[in-house]
Amino acid sequence: MQYPAGCRNFARFFCNRMKKVLFVHTFRLMLLALVLCAVTGCTQYAKVQKTMNVEYKYEMAKAYFIEGKYDRAAELLEDVNAFMKGSANGEECLYMLSMCYFNQKDYVSASTYLQTYCTSYPRGLFAEQARYYAIVALFRDTPDPRLDQSSTVRAIEEIQMFNEYYPYSRYHTQVEDMLYTLYDRLVEKEYRSAQLYYNLGNYMGNNYQACIITAQNALRDYPYTKFREELSFLILKAKYTMAKESVKEKMLDRYRDAIDEYYAFKNEFPESTLIKEATNMLNESEKAIKRL
Repeated sequence: MQYPAGCRNFARFFCNRMKKVLFVHTFRLMLLALVLCAVTGCTQYAKVQKTMNVEYKYEMAKAYFIEGKYDRAAELLEDVNAFMKGSANGEECLYMLSMCYFNQKDYVSASTYLQTYCTSYPRGLFAEQARYYAIVALFRDTPDPRLDQSSTVRAIEEIQMFNEYYPYSRYHTQVEDMLYTLYDRLVEKEYRSAQLYYNLGNYMGNNYQACIITAQNALRDYPYTKFREELSFLILKAKYTMAKESVKEKMLDRYRDAIDEYYAFKNEFPESTLIKEATNMLNESEKAIKRL
């Protein structure tokens, strides 16, 4: 049956209008439901906070922990932690509290509680995980290589202890990766120090020698560092520059030392992008020896 064009347009308009009304109504109902849930949840949480029933508060803390509401779980666990010491739930309570802070990225608090767990329950159910996550917390809280590296050293000590306790741990690969990264942070600090000595040159003393010693010590202590090439090249450059700026009586021996360093560098890093610069230092050293 054919309807007049005016009727068809009105029907289409009416349908579209009803869809919009239904959409807005549905959206409002959903929003109201969410608000009610939030209010109900807040009210329930407030009641849990106020209760003096330790066991109930602990069970609710576990529920919040499972739901991923770590801020609420942590607050409740802080309230009951002292009461749980020595009880059947004491170990689990302390470990959950630690992980609440860890999952909130509060690594300082997490590390503190995890290490307290390890001291209190050295053979506990979560001992291996606690030591591992304590290392991760320390690792993530280590500072920029330009700053004091006390926490980096502490993290390395914790890793070494972890490897002694759990030589076949399932976390072995992750722990080893963190260990080498931490070593490289210490080496980077030494590299920056050596570079600073080089830049100071002969200002108030022979800083080139200090540069060489600092870089050599870093290579000796951390032979597998990713900064090995940079440190080796810095030693070569420092020896060459020291020879060039020496008094005449010391030039010959120092240029020869620089040449020896060049061949050591070339043998270890034949494909280095720094070979061209190193070769220039070799050529200049050989010319200087001929002149001398």
